[in-house]
Amino acid sequence: MSGARAGPRDPGLQPERTRLAWRRTTLACTVATALGVRAALHDGASAADAVTCGLCLLLWPCFLAVAHRRMTALSTARPRPLGPCVAVAAALGATFLAVCAMGMLFT
Repeated sequence: MSGARAGPRDPGLQPERTRLAWRRTTLACTVATALGVRAALHDGASAADAVTCGLCLLLWPCFLAVAHRRMTALSTARPRPLGPCVAVAAALGATFLAVCAMGMLFT
């Protein structure tokens, strides 16, 4: 008889921490997008600000969809690992939104 048990998996609190991390990241992306919209609607906004704001508004729902999909997957007993394409898309999306928000704040 082997020492490994065939009982149900106890994931502990790791899925909950990961869901909270996804929620914090989506909140940060939402704030970055809101700041971008505010900067673009402010008097004296440049064409670059308007284009950056438009890109943020296009990317934001895509990032929210990726995050929602992952948070939903984490609610199962055995969540599948995050695929490399989804991980890269999420990382690039969050980074792009943060860079755009910083660029609009400091220009």
